[in-house]
Amino acid sequence: MRGKPLVAVVSAGISKFGRMDAYTGRDLFLEAVDETFNRCPNLDPKMDIDAVFVGMMSEAFEHQGHVAPMLSHSAGLLSAPAIRTEVACASSAAALRLGIFSILSGMYDVVLVGGVEKMTKRTTPEATEFLGMAADFPFEQWTGVTFPGLYALMAMAHMHKYGTSEEQMGLVAVKNHHNGALNPKAHLQREVTLDKVLSSRMIAYPLKLYDCSLISDGASCAIITRPDIARKFTDTPVYIIGSGHGSDALGLFERDDLTSLMATRRAAKEAYEMAGIEPKDVDVAEVHDCFTIAEIMAYEDLGFCKPGEGGRFIEDGTPMLDGELPVNTSGGLKAKGHPVGATGIAQIYEIFLQLTGQADKRQVDGCRIGLAHNVGGSGASCFVHILRGEM
Repeated sequence: MRGKPLVAVVSAGISKFGRMDAYTGRDLFLEAVDETFNRCPNLDPKMDIDAVFVGMMSEAFEHQGHVAPMLSHSAGLLSAPAIRTEVACASSAAALRLGIFSILSGMYDVVLVGGVEKMTKRTTPEATEFLGMAADFPFEQWTGVTFPGLYALMAMAHMHKYGTSEEQMGLVAVKNHHNGALNPKAHLQREVTLDKVLSSRMIAYPLKLYDCSLISDGASCAIITRPDIARKFTDTPVYIIGSGHGSDALGLFERDDLTSLMATRRAAKEAYEMAGIEPKDVDVAEVHDCFTIAEIMAYEDLGFCKPGEGGRFIEDGTPMLDGELPVNTSGGLKAKGHPVGATGIAQIYEIFLQLTGQADKRQVDGCRIGLAHNVGGSGASCFVHILRGEM
């Protein structure tokens, strides 16, 4: 399977991300589905789509469980069997991986994968509690630690071991806000200065307000199919050539090293080997920047730079939009937003746009290989997918 396309992405769409007060999660999913279908007029949804896999983290946000058949039915796909996946913030990346498996098995030919989360109707303490359910209950949740607190521990460890600075983490926020300002579907479409980031309200030392991703509403969707029939639906398919999944201990207290996510390293190794490429071959990447330190750690864990050099990597400008390896051209979770169930496929959407030359003001010239990196919780789960445009 090395270097061979696993599946083809023939279309993708997302809703507007943000505080969408007039929308339910179902409404947002339909918005993403509409864009996906409109981008692929040769597809007959009712006739061609064999199954639906949708990621969602918590029914607590809308008091709605059993969401997969509801969303499938709403999209007019009642005859397609539907399954929900839950792997915390990586729920829709898991939906994609299961969709890939289902096509490789020969069970299905065309699958719709997606994700959704409606988070802003809850108060910040409520949303924090629901998100915290992805941490270890007796040893993390019970003590009152939140996800900003957990990633703050990682940041402190990284700073202590490697000398990473608050300024370097702040540069991640500056970069991603710049990219988000170019993305009409981003939650925050405004630039920030480094001074504003560093002077913003402290959340969990050393992480400040602008080091943290957003509580957002949003949905995402993509259609994947067998590579040999992809051109039936589009002239510009994008191929997934690598898929990796890694896991680790749920609680930080059970891990040997807080400066690296072993789940990312495992997922990346599998994806790179399957794709037959190396990190230096990647032209554009969407990584899981739930906090600015998470993006710096991702640079290292994905092999874009050596351990401990993530701070210098951003300082040197390498992951900037006009840099050697643009990272989070969408604005990332930091500026585009982080409706957790939707994030994984939203990353695929951005890479799909980049590899088909449809990313408008944030388009990376000549990109051919893209990578999407989606983490669940504080790093107990990770999915890495590698995509290739037309040769």
